[in-house]
Amino acid sequence: MTMWVPQLAETGVRYRAIAESIAVAVQAGELLPGQKLPPQRRLADRLGVTVGTVTRAYAEAERQGWVVARVGSGTFVRGNEAASGQDFLASRPVEDGTIDLSLSLPPPHPMRVASLGRVLQEIAEQPAILQRAVEYQPDRGVPAHREQLAAWMTRLGMPAEPETLVVTQGGQHGIHLALQTLTRPGERIAADVLTYPGLITAASQAHLKLVGVPMDAEGMDMDALARLCAQQPPRLVYVTPDQNNPTGTPMSEARRERLVALARRHDFWVVEDGVQYLPEAERGTPVYRLAPERTLFLFSTAKVLAGGLRIGTLLAPPALRERLGTALRAQSWMVPPLMVEAVCRWVASEESDALLDWLIEELGERQRMARERLAGYAVSGRPHGNNLWLPLPEGLRSAVFVEALAQRRVLVSSAEPFCVGSEPAPQALRLCLSAAPSREALAQALDTLAGLLAEPPAAPWQTL
Repeated sequence: MTMWVPQLAETGVRYRAIAESIAVAVQAGELLPGQKLPPQRRLADRLGVTVGTVTRAYAEAERQGWVVARVGSGTFVRGNEAASGQDFLASRPVEDGTIDLSLSLPPPHPMRVASLGRVLQEIAEQPAILQRAVEYQPDRGVPAHREQLAAWMTRLGMPAEPETLVVTQGGQHGIHLALQTLTRPGERIAADVLTYPGLITAASQAHLKLVGVPMDAEGMDMDALARLCAQQPPRLVYVTPDQNNPTGTPMSEARRERLVALARRHDFWVVEDGVQYLPEAERGTPVYRLAPERTLFLFSTAKVLAGGLRIGTLLAPPALRERLGTALRAQSWMVPPLMVEAVCRWVASEESDALLDWLIEELGERQRMARERLAGYAVSGRPHGNNLWLPLPEGLRSAVFVEALAQRRVLVSSAEPFCVGSEPAPQALRLCLSAAPSREALAQALDTLAGLLAEPPAAPWQTL
């Protein structure tokens, strides 16, 4: 079969021209529903453009709804059929074979789509539930939903009562709500010197001064935090005590207790982020259990069920619940009750338990694979965590190494996005083992990484 090749004008933005040609060809019947587009590298060679240009063009055509990409298969003209159960946009590698380990995503599994479809069908057959879904609801969430979510969290080892919860649109929304409720522009907040980029961005948008606290193998350095408090106590301290993002380092029990003591002595709030899920056996004592009167705890369905659901919870002390509800109401009035209903039905089913069991087993195997291939390097991370932290051997620069990996079609993150303020970035990589579409793809990426570590790239001179 002759390969479809668009005719491009001599001028203009190339990727847009390719995307427009796809749209015209589909509308004219030149490209038929279900037909596979040419592999990106082959089309790039025929057109005399880069693979990245074709990748961007295909992505633009998909955004416009003309095509759909499928993991391991290629890009196809969209028909009326439902999208493949494996069609995960955020975690899908581009067609030229790139394996993206830069985003902390849950491993893809067709059970996610099947379970969501089942609960949506159940809802569609219940007029009373549909009626509630089209009406305004309480800002903190429907009481029945909060009761079901509290029961689920308790079952997962994070005890919660319905009255303590605020339903959010995911963990990032919970961070924004906490900052909006607890801080004013110009105030100081603190976090690990390497921390979640979403917190860094949220603090910047709230016009807050974010201060990085040094950390070591036991987590946040409490002596350093004490010195910071002696100078000027922060308004709040953000922590991920069970596994720091990006390093995976857990906070020791002694330091959790010290954090609580400092919070009470210097009267600051603690925002505890538990979104990066771990089995209960790998978690420590929740800070919100040690200091319930001054801790806000964030949880989400993103790493357990599916990121696209955008449903999470914010567990808060009584003094803050009304203020949090007011802040949420000012932002969006409420979280869409239809999605919360779907999540509540999902987590109440045996399917959610089966998915969680599979997830734990899958992440454990991926961690084992990574540690086996990177034996001899000082990696860190939790046995069932999404990520692995890899400090580079002496003499290697992360910027050069990340670029060399990208040229070999493996994407990872350097430490730079996780650095607070002007702190120097360590020469290290964060590998999101969970993001690979399969174990086979992960093995390929890890073998590429190990090979590059054995024969590191040379950094070219850029100046004299």
